Amino acid sequence: MGREFTKIAFTAAVKALQTRYGSRENYARLENGFANNTVTPAIAEFITARDSFYMGTVNSNGWPYIQFRGGSQGFLKVLDEYTLGFADFQGNLQYISTGNLSENDRVFLFLMDYAHKRRLKIWGRAAVVEGDLELLKQLVDPEYPAKVERAILIHIAGWDWNCPQHIPIRYSEAEVKAMLTPLQERITQLEGYLAIDSSGKECNL
Repeated sequence: MGREFTKIAFTAAVKALQTRYGSRENYARLENGFANNTVTPAIAEFITARDSFYMGTVNSNGWPYIQFRGGSQGFLKVLDEYTLGFADFQGNLQYISTGNLSENDRVFLFLMDYAHKRRLKIWGRAAVVEGDLELLKQLVDPEYPAKVERAILIHIAGWDWNCPQHIPIRYSEAEVKAMLTPLQERITQLEGYLAIDSSGKECNL
């Protein structure tokens, strides 16, 4: 079976440019590869570690719209091998993404891991779900301070790992804290040794 993302992304215009610039032969091989439209263990692990992603939708005028989505780590849930979901928090009340999805259910997710220079692209069909309390129980983090308005489900149509080229290395506040904690503990320990030494007692580092 062909790779699902190529059926979506490699339009006639894209293929024409691949041919023009010499990459068509390589990418044509992908079209005969495995069907990448399910959540693998590696993808599930990657998604669970994320605390944000970018979501693209398209309005009735054909204009794309990109929105940043953030929350607690793992707020984008893997519900089964074909389905992702997240709790839609109340924002600025413009409802652009939600309005777009009410007319066109096509959606695109872009997930970034800046610390390890990895990125994942996911194409899918989205469903906006109102008033399903059981579903929200699966998606809501009770410790995250946000007002939840609805659930959004994403049925995966295809995915693709993107190359790491040009991704800047950046760390989240939590990642920086994790790296600094052992250093701070060592500093505190050394300060204790120095305090003992200044009192005239033996100091053994």
